[in-house]
Amino acid sequence: MAPLTDDLQPDACWHALRSRDARFDGCFFTAVTSTGIYCRPVCRARTPRRENCRFFRHAAQAERAGFRPCLRCRPELAPQALWWSSQDAPAILAREAARLLDQPEALSGGGGMPALAARLGVSDRHLRRVFEAELGVSPLQYLQTRRLLTAKQLLADTRLPVTQVAALSGFASLRRFNAAFVQHYGLNPTQLRREGHAPEPACGAAVRLGLRPPYDVRAMLAFFARRAIDGVERVDADAGLLARTLAVQAQGRVHAGWFEARFVPERHLLLLRVADALTPVLPQLIARVRATFDLDADPQAISAVLAADFPDSDGLRVPGGPCGFELAVRAVLGQQVTVAAARTLAARLVEHFGEPLPTPLAGVQRLFPAAPVLAGVPAEALGALGIVRQRQAAILALAQAVAQERLVLSAAAPREATLAQLQAMPGIGAWTAQYLAMRVLRWPDAFPAGDVALQQALGVRDAPHPARAATARAEAWRPWRSYAVLRAWAGRARPTGDLAAPGAADALAAAGPIAAAPAPAPAPAPAAVRIQAP
Repeated sequence: MAPLTDDLQPDACWHALRSRDARFDGCFFTAVTSTGIYCRPVCRARTPRRENCRFFRHAAQAERAGFRPCLRCRPELAPQALWWSSQDAPAILAREAARLLDQPEALSGGGGMPALAARLGVSDRHLRRVFEAELGVSPLQYLQTRRLLTAKQLLADTRLPVTQVAALSGFASLRRFNAAFVQHYGLNPTQLRREGHAPEPACGAAVRLGLRPPYDVRAMLAFFARRAIDGVERVDADAGLLARTLAVQAQGRVHAGWFEARFVPERHLLLLRVADALTPVLPQLIARVRATFDLDADPQAISAVLAADFPDSDGLRVPGGPCGFELAVRAVLGQQVTVAAARTLAARLVEHFGEPLPTPLAGVQRLFPAAPVLAGVPAEALGALGIVRQRQAAILALAQAVAQERLVLSAAAPREATLAQLQAMPGIGAWTAQYLAMRVLRWPDAFPAGDVALQQALGVRDAPHPARAATARAEAWRPWRSYAVLRAWAGRARPTGDLAAPGAADALAAAGPIAAAPAPAPAPAPAAVRIQAP
């Protein structure tokens, strides 16, 4: 079956529905006219008659047409769409607006549509007109659906008080929350919670997160296991589990706790267990975990572009991280050293400046140092840990910019402005900026052209201008060049000339990029040096 395009093909949707094909989970929703319910294509309920089915790209479209979400397959668990496009300008604008509305920060309003329009560089009126023309719903209707589905997940999977669920979902009052719920779903929140029968976890909250297969769990966890910092995180690849500590700042407060993520491949799920201390920021945490494991990637769309050059790689995803600042510091620590050396430096940083945090998880008891903490650390103290002067300057610059809120390192940050800001800092050049664009900004088209390992994998290392040659070859992989980079690092590239491609999950774990020299700093750096990804 051909991958679904933006113009839904009803017959293709029908075949995916009949086969309960999890590859298309979140790519469309089926509304059943005889019941007034809309479902995911993986719903285990009896398949409806073809003439009773309507297909929608977005949950908001189904709800606008008067359909309610299924309580059995729970549309809020479906992977979200990746909003990247190379189409015409209106389509790109609408998809970028939708991507920003999908961020948890949008739930609370954040200045409303005028602020969103200003960020996108258009008028409020133009944004509304283009958004509705492209997606069939207004931005406010899209956001309202996102709020209601967030609330539905929290009601079904947690025992948080209804008032807290309303606030976390972006509703200004309990009255408005109840009214919106009854209007859209025909149930009040308490009734839906009784239907859901949320299990009571041993401690904290537990939620389920959907993903689209194929997904190479072993490769993803091997990547994290090789880089795990003692005390901060623990990976058990055999159990399909990653556990770690995390601090999240929201509304002027810092919430510190732990989470445990466990894959259930046969059900295409990730089970997330969260400490009570992090439940006040549960929507933000869910978004960060989804980004960490790249759960919203669409393998069908990506492989349609990359499969010819990178066969047998559909399950590889781009690893992210739950804290953008932490990833940036670790990227700096990993410059010009091996993965093991970078891990040692990070462990020393945590031991000296990370706060202890009691948890019920073995081997997880310390937080990664926060930006305000590192911003006040003398350079000499970093030097005593074995961090060279150039990296000291980069870490301090990053910490000060994040602590003073001059730099935001998250998927919601403006990409071009953030990349320019990063490259203006000491010790951070184009390679590090593009690496962070891949893993922190979640830009699927990032491409560190100066990476030597990438050039070798692509067979252009001996070209007169290898970076230009790599960029030219990668043009055919837009807008998924980040995934091409991961596949090349994993040795999945189709052989070119005498180049052989081993292709194994362990290759992704062990292989790291070989970067071009970082940006100029007090001491000159060689033109090309061996490093591995932090």
